[in-house]
Amino acid sequence: MKKWVFWLVIIVLLGYQAFHQEPEAANGDQGKENNEAHSVNSGSNNLTVGVTKDQIYQGNLVLINKEYPVHQAGMQTDVVNLFQHKELVKGFGLLDRTVQLSQRVVQSFSTMVAAADKEGVSHFMINSGYRTNKEQSQLYKEMGPDYALPAGYSEHNLGLALDIGSSQKEMSQAPEGIWLTKNASMYGFILRYPKDKTAVTGIQYEPWHFRYVGLPHSVIMQQKNLSLEQYLDYLKEQKSVSTTVQGVKYEISYYPISKNTTIQVPGDRHYEISGNNMDGVIVTVFP
Repeated sequence: MKKWVFWLVIIVLLGYQAFHQEPEAANGDQGKENNEAHSVNSGSNNLTVGVTKDQIYQGNLVLINKEYPVHQAGMQTDVVNLFQHKELVKGFGLLDRTVQLSQRVVQSFSTMVAAADKEGVSHFMINSGYRTNKEQSQLYKEMGPDYALPAGYSEHNLGLALDIGSSQKEMSQAPEGIWLTKNASMYGFILRYPKDKTAVTGIQYEPWHFRYVGLPHSVIMQQKNLSLEQYLDYLKEQKSVSTTVQGVKYEISYYPISKNTTIQVPGDRHYEISGNNMDGVIVTVFP
């Protein structure tokens, strides 16, 4: 009888020790996962999403210039010929039958020109949009390095940039150009090559060349007078930025990316991930 009691006590003690050790091991594993994952929000509703290295080259914020060419993974997949999709052409004209552009950029552009029309500004045209490398190469050959970029190094090879014109005057003087300079940022567009940023962009002033970057980035750039180059440097320096645009609160975070990894995002909010075409991604969280 004493021997039976002895073994019963031993079993109970072993069970008690195992019960208290298992949660500690689980907590240790969870801590390791949290350290490896980037976190936008430390709330309990976070989701872990995978980020591949290719995402550095994709998104609205990719930088295209003489140093950073368009990556194959970053080219827009919804580019269409606008003359063949007249349902997308609303409130503006086309220079010719060859104009191509991303469909979602066209939709944002149409919303913008509709707002301008309500203020009596209504003579918009799209003179150029997406160009193939072959088209860009021919343009570079004809115009030279002072007026064009080599194939692959132009934003027109991306699908997010467009040359906007007026059917009345040259854009720097036309009501359309003046209106865009003041209001385009509220619709996700930026004047890509401003007069006071030539030393930064390396491109002369082009009052017709606009680039879609999306909200709230366009508004922040407008408010802080930043070119795209300067804005991406600003995000890398700040790491995290919060802003409110038209009553919507946005949280923007930069993460360096050197390999496939994971990022935590709030599960109860929307988010967008864009690469910078250099070394990382920008995560934008909003309601």
